[in-house]
Amino acid sequence: MSSKPLVIVESPTKVRTIKKYLGKDYNVVATVGHIRDLPVKEIGIDIENGFTPQYRTIPGKQKVIKSLKDAAGDTDEIFLAPDPDREGEAIAWHTAEVLKKEGRKFHRVLFHELTQKAILEAMNNPRDLDHSKYEAQQARRILDRLVGYQVSPVLWKKVKSGLSAGRVQSVAVRIICEREREIQKFNPEEYWSITAHLEDKTPPVFQARLVKKNDDKLAIPDEKASDDILSELAGKDFVVDKISKKTIKRNPAPPFITSKLQQEAIRKLRFTAKKTMMVAQQLYEGIDLGPGEPEGLITYMRTDSIRISEEAANEALSYIKEKYGTDYSLDQPRYFKNKNKAQDAHEAIRPTSVYNTPEKIKSFLSSEQFALYSMIWERFVASQMQQALINQNSVSIKAGAYTFTVSGSSIKFPGFLSVYRTADDEMENKEQEDRPQLPELSEGTVLNLLKLDPKQHFTQPPPRFSEASLVKELEENGIGRPSTYAAILSTIRNKEYVEMLKGYFKPSELGFIVNDILVENFQDVFNVDFTARMENNLDRIETEKAQSLEVLSNFYAPFKSELDKALNEMLSVKGVGVPTSLSCPTCGKKLFIKIGKNGPFLACSGYPECAFTRDYVRDEKGVISPVESAAGEQTDILCEKCQRPMVVRKGKFGDFLACSGYPECKNTRSRTAASPARGKGTGVQCPEKGCAGEILEKHSKRGKVFYGCNRYPDCSFAIWDKPAPKKCPRCGADFLVEKTSKKKGTFLSCTAKDCGYEEIQETP
Repeated sequence: MSSKPLVIVESPTKVRTIKKYLGKDYNVVATVGHIRDLPVKEIGIDIENGFTPQYRTIPGKQKVIKSLKDAAGDTDEIFLAPDPDREGEAIAWHTAEVLKKEGRKFHRVLFHELTQKAILEAMNNPRDLDHSKYEAQQARRILDRLVGYQVSPVLWKKVKSGLSAGRVQSVAVRIICEREREIQKFNPEEYWSITAHLEDKTPPVFQARLVKKNDDKLAIPDEKASDDILSELAGKDFVVDKISKKTIKRNPAPPFITSKLQQEAIRKLRFTAKKTMMVAQQLYEGIDLGPGEPEGLITYMRTDSIRISEEAANEALSYIKEKYGTDYSLDQPRYFKNKNKAQDAHEAIRPTSVYNTPEKIKSFLSSEQFALYSMIWERFVASQMQQALINQNSVSIKAGAYTFTVSGSSIKFPGFLSVYRTADDEMENKEQEDRPQLPELSEGTVLNLLKLDPKQHFTQPPPRFSEASLVKELEENGIGRPSTYAAILSTIRNKEYVEMLKGYFKPSELGFIVNDILVENFQDVFNVDFTARMENNLDRIETEKAQSLEVLSNFYAPFKSELDKALNEMLSVKGVGVPTSLSCPTCGKKLFIKIGKNGPFLACSGYPECAFTRDYVRDEKGVISPVESAAGEQTDILCEKCQRPMVVRKGKFGDFLACSGYPECKNTRSRTAASPARGKGTGVQCPEKGCAGEILEKHSKRGKVFYGCNRYPDCSFAIWDKPAPKKCPRCGADFLVEKTSKKKGTFLSCTAKDCGYEEIQETP
């Protein structure tokens, strides 16, 4: 006799939500993420045998697999319900492989939202496992492994131990480095503007900008040109020449896809991409809206599709009519077309019910959950509302041969803007509010000139990338997928290839060195266009327009050629170093950049005959110059072990910091490392409700390491165990902590009460 059918999901957080709707007729268990993967300490790909992956049970997942087998018992039917994407499909395939048994049937069910209707509908309409989607995921995994596990050892040999390269992460670093070089090469150009302060017979005073001479666009290159124009304008009447009034219609933006959600949350909520996805996952998996009443609040949050269901659109229309009236409602739903039909399996990110208004459920949400849910809800509702009508007025004013213009706008009918404005809308609205209102003017009116205001300006270099603009750049160039952006941004920071400077990415010295070497030696693999084409090939595998073996073979042949060449010909930073244009002040030979224990430094190419070394700095134009040794100089940096001042010492590889308490304390560190006064970042957000801080590694007065919020004393959160930026797959806690025991070694553990989740920590 068979036991009850088994439903297997990916996250333990979903189990309770799904059990609520399926009742006692089904068992529901979780895989807690992937259960099988490629081995950690070896490449795990049989390249000679068709790139066959050699999967292993993930360390620490033996107990999970045993619990899955126990739960399956002798059931004949298993419903595989991991997330509805490529990664989820892979988990489903590996789970089926582990639980296969004669006579047992496996069904794939896709929960695009965790509501009663969606869950029951998916269970009543199961499908077969999607082999093409699994192949696409597996091909990506193999590609990433081939690059990462074969290029990284080359960097260890040639540059520095512990470095890593990644098929997508290294391209992201390249984009940041190339933008920085554009900034370094940029030479500002002078230009001037002339603004007229004018008024009619009655206030308000308004400003008009000079734009033309004799109907030709005007450029004012310098102060002399500006003075000449001012002389020509002296005594001229300023006459209203033409008034243009029009009403433009603006349509709302479509509901969010993953990348747009990340960009908007970064700009409007000051979330990181990683935090955005973490909070969205919580909203998708289910929130308690009462005792024992978990409910998924949004549809699946990893999607490239702007499609919405007819039912969801009609529900929104009904709500809009009830709440805002017929003036704001459409007669028919507004649908949006996807550019790529291959990504149309999911809907856009939307609330599972518009009647779960943000205010209605606010008391059940954390501040972060409420902020993100509100943004998702408002954008979706706005997408089904009437257009906004904007009045635009433009006035041209003649003064002799010159033309000045001024424009203004006002909202005639707010439409969707009454519910949602994008970050760009908000910025535009603020700029409009800051401008004085235009008076009612008539053509032919002679205005009163109060003053002419000439100003000097300089052209600005292209901006560095913020998280939002980098996500946009990756998306527009087809690099990676929205579900991977958060991980890419975290990885390049954790590897210290880039640093954040006032909220913007700047390459570190290490980032520049590694990027230049990779780009020179792997001209295809780390090329933006090449990487985008590879993403397209993965999509083609999923839609059965390409075979994975063909894609992998076509990739590997030229890659292997570049790899072999790099092993023999790549510049050795460890040995020779990176050449510079500088000469050694001691012997006159060329100075090279090398990387030592304490980071990059300058060294004479005449070593060992000449032992000259120096730290160096790179100015805003990218020019390198040595920093004179300050050996013995005391700094205001405190030793993180004993809290005594650090002093500058000179070593074989340049200057470094050493504790002034030597020999009792032998602590040393790089001069360019992060200040311990700030603390070393862990990548974990502070869990205190309403706090947007980050958990940093700190030291007590006695030198003991602990972990506390960077917003201290405003936030006093602190723990002794090192937090790991990984969400608990069992209870959904925001992070795990690192622990060590003689029996288990190093492992990750959940701190949530009654959870008890533990995971053996993999050695990279």
